[in-house]
Amino acid sequence: MNFFQRFSRHAHDVAIDLGTVNTVIYVRGQGIVLNEPSVIALETRNGVRSVKVVGNDAKLMMGKTPSNIEALRPLRDGVIADIEVAEQMIKHFIDKALGGPSRLRRRSNVVVCVPTASTIVERRAIRDATSNAGAMSVQLIEEPLAAAIGAGLPVTEPLGTMVVDIGGGTTEVAVLSLGGVAYSNSVRVGGDKMDEMITSSIRRKHNMMIGEMTAERVKLTIGSAVGPAGPGLSMAVKGRDLVNGRPSEVPVTEAEIADALSEPVSQIVSAVRAALEGTPPELAADIIDQGITLTGGGALLRRMDQAIAEATGLPVRVADNALTCVATGAGHAFEEIAYRHVLLAA
Repeated sequence: MNFFQRFSRHAHDVAIDLGTVNTVIYVRGQGIVLNEPSVIALETRNGVRSVKVVGNDAKLMMGKTPSNIEALRPLRDGVIADIEVAEQMIKHFIDKALGGPSRLRRRSNVVVCVPTASTIVERRAIRDATSNAGAMSVQLIEEPLAAAIGAGLPVTEPLGTMVVDIGGGTTEVAVLSLGGVAYSNSVRVGGDKMDEMITSSIRRKHNMMIGEMTAERVKLTIGSAVGPAGPGLSMAVKGRDLVNGRPSEVPVTEAEIADALSEPVSQIVSAVRAALEGTPPELAADIIDQGITLTGGGALLRRMDQAIAEATGLPVRVADNALTCVATGAGHAFEEIAYRHVLLAA
């Protein structure tokens, strides 16, 4: 029996971590099958706009497109900013994940991760975009809960655990117990804000304008939440000189980038402190033993765990699969009866 015959017989379960920066898809029985940038490129010909590429190929086009092609990110701050474009992106991602045509998509039960602080309107936008993309049924799950399940934390036990999910648009801090969110706090600060601060710092200090992808590359290469004792690592950065308008290249150091990132890092640390202050005493006592678990792409910023540990005095660890544990946890909520109650009707 081939792949298409197997999936045409049964409806199949798909979990989507629809992130501001990356979309990760988990298919029941297969695990993570797709992890690509949440970017879509649209081409306009004779007044008609159509999808050209999505994901990795679309990201390569950002900042480099001709007038008839747009490379867009339809999500901002963890929620959908353009529902029609998001719908097209989700449709293409699900087809790509399932390896087949739309008839497979129409037999999908989909669970989508949503920020805890998202409004009813924002959740409805995610539900509608996923339904319109062709899903047979749609359920939602709160991101910190999915992240904790994916990180292997004992979320269904009467035990307090704290998760800090640092995404592209938002950082979610949640204290979990008995399969629910006992306390949560969210700030609209994440990887995007860090990139903006790097761009602003280089423009201010070197009179040079850099693109979004260059700023991200600097963050991944020499970015740090805690500055080094000296200059630290360095790298050459290319962009446009704002004085003479010509292409230019300047060296930047790890200490300089750590200074640029100090504001978003301090906002994340403040959110963690606020969550600890609002946590009931019995759960707070558990967190002393359990520590804090970091998930999401922002958790991979060097020394982020050190910054939070120094501010809170608690043990902090980065989840083994920080980038994908939200989608993995959402997928496990489909597969394991013990987690079914955490799914929300869309």
